[in-house]
Amino acid sequence: MHEASRQRAYMGTLVVSAGSVMSASRIWHVCDGAQQMERVETLTGAPRTTIRRNNEVITFIPESRTAWVEKRESLGLFPELLRTPSNAIPDHYGVRETGVERVAGHLADVVEIVPKDPLRFGYRIWSEKKTGLVVRLQTLGEQGNVLEQVAFSELQLDAPVRMDKLNRLMNNTRGYEVHTPVLKKTTPEAEGWRLRESVPGFLSMSCYIRDGGEATGADAAPMQWVFSDGLASVSLFVEVFDAQRHGQEKSSVSGATHSVTRRIGDHWLTALGEVPPATLRLFAQSLERAR
Repeated sequence: MHEASRQRAYMGTLVVSAGSVMSASRIWHVCDGAQQMERVETLTGAPRTTIRRNNEVITFIPESRTAWVEKRESLGLFPELLRTPSNAIPDHYGVRETGVERVAGHLADVVEIVPKDPLRFGYRIWSEKKTGLVVRLQTLGEQGNVLEQVAFSELQLDAPVRMDKLNRLMNNTRGYEVHTPVLKKTTPEAEGWRLRESVPGFLSMSCYIRDGGEATGADAAPMQWVFSDGLASVSLFVEVFDAQRHGQEKSSVSGATHSVTRRIGDHWLTALGEVPPATLRLFAQSLERAR
């Protein structure tokens, strides 16, 4: 499934629904083997266009005439799924085939991904029968209820998407104020952080500090530490505590995405991910200063 989403050329309309909230985007995707490109244009909410070339990403925001350039690793982005640093997925999930259904005019095999413990959600995945491209994904709660759904409402496979045109669009920043945040790869140890106990199944994937130019020392730069079990991902955002911005510790939810905040000494943690809140609390309780 993962390779299908990377190597096929396609275009379509992607609809995300979580409870009563719904959003839609138009997506164009092309790959020539070594390089893949993708353009995503919002159809609801504030207008914005995101263009990606491998791990290079630029987001155009027409209302403010600003463009944000960054490097972003692909991790769990629909329809690019099942990326994992190991073969650990079967240790924490079971797979059950449930039949064949039509999605956006295409026949799709349906499988259910069933968690083996309460630390992660389940999934129902529709993959196009001939190509394996994921065309619909549901994130399921403990009782099997649908927390969030991402699906193509319209999809054209082997679409005439031109990489040279996407490259021109990506490089044309005329009339936009371009921002390039400084994102430096690092390690939690180098930043003085560690997990007292690991959370079962979740492996460390990457760690970055983001320097917006106002940091006055290494500890002042916000840090993002990313974990994944191959399907779900969790990000730990750590920044210097600010009494004006950071209030009471709390938890929140939007669809399948939960967040938990916690004060750790002079720092403020926001744990965010499409996992049950209990999983985020394990991360939050385990994170500590290593120096």
